[in-house]
Amino acid sequence: MTDPRQSQIASWRDNAERWTAAVRGQTIASRRDATDAAILSAARAGRLGKALDVGCGEGWLCRELRRDCVEIIGVDASSELVSRAREEGGANYLVLSYAELTEKPARAGKDFDTIICNFSLLDDGAETLLSALATISTSKARLLIQTLHPIGLTPYEDGWRVERFDGFDDAGWAPMPYYARTLASWVDALAPKWALKKIIEPKAPSAETPASLLLVAERR
Repeated sequence: MTDPRQSQIASWRDNAERWTAAVRGQTIASRRDATDAAILSAARAGRLGKALDVGCGEGWLCRELRRDCVEIIGVDASSELVSRAREEGGANYLVLSYAELTEKPARAGKDFDTIICNFSLLDDGAETLLSALATISTSKARLLIQTLHPIGLTPYEDGWRVERFDGFDDAGWAPMPYYARTLASWVDALAPKWALKKIIEPKAPSAETPASLLLVAERR
């Protein structure tokens, strides 16, 4: 059986050009109407200091926050997306898989005041990754996680799903396996090293349900 984590990385290789165009062209309605502003607001609600963007993709969040930070580093498993991020600058970008980051987190640096995971914790190893990231953060560090809101899960349980990008404007996207979590599962993933401080549910002005789940935590 194909490892869904490897299939996920491969999908980002295949989707890198389309994803970059979609993000920079602001063609994803949920991001444009709610979730981009939500993560920026949450990040700026406290001191950013030295920041780490885990799963930085093509680098938009690093570019947006670079003037608010002492330093910002972006890491991503996709060399194709990191290449596009480096073209635009704004941060120091590193190609690191989550397995590599979990095994040796200091590869990304150390003494981070803020760690951001914006729609990027997409496999089943969030617990171990978040614990590893705590070891390279300061004693009062903040952790921000924005993810798909579990209100849309059917059935309502943890497990691997497949994103086929059916709601996007163009065809040709490679399907992406991702690991979906319930709210309780997210809280459990944080618990060993991070204390949950706030739950935010960003919603577009005309929407009836939240566009995402945004968790704000601090180092234990």
